[in-house]
Amino acid sequence: MANDPEEKQPPAPPPGEKPVAPAPPAAGAPPAAAPPKPAAPAPPKEAPPKPEPLDNELVKHYNSRFGEAICEAWLDRKQAILVVDAARLREIAEYSCDEEKFDLLTDLTVVDWPKREKRFDIILNLYSFPKNERLRLKVWAGENEPVPSVSGIWGTANWLEREAYDMFGIAFTGHPNLKRILLPDEWQGHPLRKDYDILTQDTAWVRENLGIESGQ
Repeated sequence: MANDPEEKQPPAPPPGEKPVAPAPPAAGAPPAAAPPKPAAPAPPKEAPPKPEPLDNELVKHYNSRFGEAICEAWLDRKQAILVVDAARLREIAEYSCDEEKFDLLTDLTVVDWPKREKRFDIILNLYSFPKNERLRLKVWAGENEPVPSVSGIWGTANWLEREAYDMFGIAFTGHPNLKRILLPDEWQGHPLRKDYDILTQDTAWVRENLGIESGQ
């Protein structure tokens, strides 16, 4: 430290002599490194682009057939998305498969928005082999609001709807065997709901079947 009295200082020059200036750096010696520049502030992140409203030929087909049952339509990453009335989901699904040739249900999943009145998005991702085209159907459903099953239209919906029932508690009316597929039948609650505490389990089932108080 510069203020440390015990730190050795360079000897003072004899009386009458001028202090010797430090020698310049030798020729060819690299210059002293400049202090690092402060990092530039990161540019602000751009907001994700808003979905584009869609009114192509496909949407016109659905609008002309189902009218107000088509609640919204937009394009997201080159994929058409239709929000449809839950009460008419089965009818719209049949039309999608038979008339528009979306003959494969690739996935059926759910998104939970617990603060929204219609808290669940039930999402059906469809694919058309004849057209090599994808379509997403979306339904809004409230707490304990049943949704028509599409298992009689696409066979893949059978297990996918059971998974949605198991994880989110969505009841699909008309499903031939709606029961849990991942958790035991006696399990309480639905683990993928946002208000399900990840550290909470059905303690009675764990105690009875595993002989412990908690699996965590």
